[in-house]
Amino acid sequence: MTRSEPRLQAKLLRWLLGPLLALLVLDTAATYWTSSNFSNLAHDRSLQEIAREVVLHVKPNGAGPRLDLSPAAERILLVDQDDRLFIKITSAAGTVIGGDPDIAPPPADPARHGKPVSYDSVLHGLPVRVTAAWLPYEEGPQSPSVLVQVAETLNKRQRLAWDIMATAMVPQLLLVLLATAAVYLGVRHGLAPLSRLGRDVARRSHVDLSPIDASRVPGEVRPLVDEVNELMLRLGKTLDFQSRFIADAAHQLKTPVSGLKAQIELALREAEPQRLHHSLAQLYVGVDRLSRLVQQLLALARNEPGAIDAVQMQSLDLDVLALETSMEWVPQALRHGVDLGFEGGEGPLMITADADRLRELINNLIDNAVRYSRRGGRVTVATRRSADGAAELSISDDGPSIPVAERKRIFERFHRLLGTHADGSGLGLAIVSEIATLHGARINLEEDVDGVGNTFSVHFPPPPRPAP
Repeated sequence: MTRSEPRLQAKLLRWLLGPLLALLVLDTAATYWTSSNFSNLAHDRSLQEIAREVVLHVKPNGAGPRLDLSPAAERILLVDQDDRLFIKITSAAGTVIGGDPDIAPPPADPARHGKPVSYDSVLHGLPVRVTAAWLPYEEGPQSPSVLVQVAETLNKRQRLAWDIMATAMVPQLLLVLLATAAVYLGVRHGLAPLSRLGRDVARRSHVDLSPIDASRVPGEVRPLVDEVNELMLRLGKTLDFQSRFIADAAHQLKTPVSGLKAQIELALREAEPQRLHHSLAQLYVGVDRLSRLVQQLLALARNEPGAIDAVQMQSLDLDVLALETSMEWVPQALRHGVDLGFEGGEGPLMITADADRLRELINNLIDNAVRYSRRGGRVTVATRRSADGAAELSISDDGPSIPVAERKRIFERFHRLLGTHADGSGLGLAIVSEIATLHGARINLEEDVDGVGNTFSVHFPPPPRPAP
C-alpha cells in the first residue's frame, strides 16, 4: 500500500489548530471546575441558613438537648421541589438527638462556634453535599452547642453549574470556530502562491527551461525557486552542449561515412587482388580519419564548460608533463620529417591542473604543429616561468604563418585556413581553447621569433600568494 505524502497545509493546520483545541479542552475543564465551585458556594450558604433555622428548634432538657421540630416546620425547612434534604443533630456527648443518623460525620471536626464545614458524601446511595456546624441552642456566652448537619442532593447544584458553564463556553466556542475558520482561510491563502507555482510548473513544456517567475513567490520559498532556476540554467547549458555536439557530429560524420560507403562499394566490385588491396588500403585510411574525428568530437564534448565529466585538479610539474608528452610524439614527428625539440625551464614549474586534460592540450598543439610544419622544419616545445611567477607553455612550428585576421577564428570549431592541404578536422585548436578555459589559462598566437611559422603560448594563472 502506497503511503500518502504529507501535505504542508495539513501540517500547518494541525500545528495551529491542535494547540487551540487543547486550550479549549483545558478551558472547558477549568470553567466546569469554577462553575461547580461557584454553585457549591451559593448552595452551601443556603444549607448554612437551614442549619441556623434548625438549631432554633433545639430545646434544653434536663437530660440534654432535644429536637422540637413540628411537621409543619419540617415541611417548610426540608421540603424542596428539586432536591431532597436531610438533617442530623448530634449533642456534644455524641448522641444523635434528631434527623437521619446515616449522614456521615464531617472529615474534620469543625471548631465549636467556628466556621461551618462543607463536604461531599453519599447518603442512601445518593450523592449529597453536606454542611456541618457547631451551633449554640441557648442564649448566653457559655451556651452549649450541638453539631448540626444538613445534607442535600445535587440536582440544583449541577443545573446551576451547567448553566454557568454554558453561559461562559458558548462565546468561547464561537470564538474558537471563528479562529479555526480564520486560520484555515489564512493558511489556504498563504499557500496559494505555492499551488499557483505548482500549476505553472505543471503546465510547462518539457523543453521549456526558462527561469520560473519568482516575483509572486513568498520569501521563504524564493531560495528554493532560485536554486531551481540555477539548476534549469545548468541543465539548459548541458542540453545546449548535447544538441551542439549532436549537430557537430552529424555534420562532420556525414562526409566520412559517405566516403567509406563509396570505398566499400568500390571494393566489392573489384575482382583483381591488387586493386582490391588498394581499395582496402584507402578504406583503412578513411576509417583512421573517422576514428580520429570521433575521438576529437568526444574530447570536445568532454572539455566543454559544464560538461558532466568532472575536472580533477591536482598539483603537478608542467615541465615534466610537457617533456613526457613531447617524447611520445618523436616517432610521429620523424615520419613527417620534422625535428621535434624540447626546452625546459630551470627547476620545477608547479601548477594546479587536470593531468589528463592538460596532456590532451599538449597533444593537440604538438599534433597541429607537426601536421602543418614543412618537411625538414622544426617544432619546439618550451616551458618557462614568467615575470609574475606564472608557468607558461609554448609550441613553435615552421608551418604557414597564420594571418592576423584569422588568429581569433582558428580556435572556432571546424574552422580551417584556406589553402592548407594538411589532413585535419578543425577541432584540435577548439579542444585546446576549451581545456585552457577550464584551467583559467590564456592562450595566445604570435609569429615565431625567427619570422617563420607560428608560436602558440598558454599562460597559466600565477600561484596564489602566501598569507602574510
